[in-house]
Amino acid sequence: MTQYFLALPHDSTEEPTMESMQEMDPAALEALFAAVGDLNTALQESGALIAAGGLQPPSTAITVDATGNPPTRTPGPFVEAAEYVGGFWLIEAADDETALGWAEKASAAVQSRIEVRALQEQPG
Repeated sequence: MTQYFLALPHDSTEEPTMESMQEMDPAALEALFAAVGDLNTALQESGALIAAGGLQPPSTAITVDATGNPPTRTPGPFVEAAEYVGGFWLIEAADDETALGWAEKASAAVQSRIEVRALQEQPG
């Protein structure tokens, strides 16, 4: 089975956090959490879920580069981008079509686009 990374994009002009989400309409926020909870439960029950989570915004990133001496640690993301990964699911699926089906469910749950990428296979 292949593992897939389902990425939830966020606009770089915004950095939603759990605190800022509290500014949303409470009913809409509750519906969002319920939809994501239902998706996560379905993924778990199917055996497809490996991991899932939300990421802190890019402003909290530290980029580490140990290719030189001494290693450097630079505040901020390693690339400037119009969008960034705000959350993810790591799943296992029999084929691309199954992974895309889960991505459609994730997209409906979070009301956002979802990027789907297969992880590279182990060499050998």
